[in-house]
Order: sequence, then C-alpha cells, then structure tokens
Amino acid sequence: MTTFDAAGHRHLDPVDIHMQQRAARLRQLGLGNKAEQEFDAFAKRVAKTLGVPNAMVNFITDRHQYLGGLFSMNIPSEETESDPRSVPLGTGYCPHVIARGKALVLEDVCDYPRFAGNDVVDRMNVRTYLGAPLIDRTGVALGTLCVIDSEPRPWGHDGLHAIKTLASEGLELIHQRERDMQGH
Repeated sequence: MTTFDAAGHRHLDPVDIHMQQRAARLRQLGLGNKAEQEFDAFAKRVAKTLGVPNAMVNFITDRHQYLGGLFSMNIPSEETESDPRSVPLGTGYCPHVIARGKALVLEDVCDYPRFAGNDVVDRMNVRTYLGAPLIDRTGVALGTLCVIDSEPRPWGHDGLHAIKTLASEGLELIHQRERDMQGH
C-alpha cells in the first residue's frame, strides 16, 4: 500500500499480519512504551561494534515504533512535546524488516527506489540501514535491532552476519527480562 505524509513523502507500507499478536506480547513484557537502560547500553555496544554513529532497539507496537534502546551521536533532537523515541508506524525501514521477518541490508538507500522516498532519508539524513528482526521464543517479531548512518556503507555478508548475531544477543536481553519477571 502506498501512502503519502503531510509533506508529500511517499511511503510503501508493508503488510503486518502479526501486529496484534506482537502488541500483546510487548505489553506482556512491559516493552515498547519507555526507554530501557539495558537496551540503551546494548545499542551503544552495537554502534561501537559496527563502527556506526547510530544504533536502535526498536519495538513496534500497534500504535507506534518505540526506540526502547537508543544510541546516537548525530540524530537531530527535535523540539516537540511528544516523546522523541516514539516514531510513527510508517516511518523508516524497521516495519519492512518486521513484515519480511528477516534482516534488511541497504548499503545506500538511494539505490533502492522503494526505500529512497522514505522521509527518514531527508529528515534524519539516513543513507545506509542495516537491521534484523528480534524474533522471540514465541516466534513473534517484537521489533528490530538496527543501525543507520549518513554515509553509504558496504555491509556485504559480513554486515548481515554481524547484525543477525547482535540481534540474537538482544533477544537474550528480552528473554532474561521475561525470566526475571517470572522470578527465575
């Protein structure tokens, strides 16, 4: 489905058939509505590991995307009354990762007409994206681990392998959270 935002930017919205199931699972885990210190620390480690200025642990609810983990050296902070970690559902590339259920490598987003028109290209100066789904033990993709930069990057197979490996480490944080909630 193609939609346009108020500024006329084109969005190709992915079809998300697991939205309600994911939203329920995120509520059960208490994720997707506030910053999480352990995920912020994890995002910082991911950024350093991959040598990028921006990394995010993005939980995608039925209402918005929420950056539960964020490390950024250069994402502009916008002066708004709303939570700067809350992102509209149709923004960016993470909803595509969720709908696909697999990692997405965009070495230069401008090389992909489907993704070049996304408003994050101009608003956040995104030129490269690398993201992997966070699929928990129930088989639900709760969100993504992703990195972005303002310069194209030749991720290749090494980048793909790295983001998948790091996503599995992020999943362990989620599973540990669940074990702690259950008192184990």
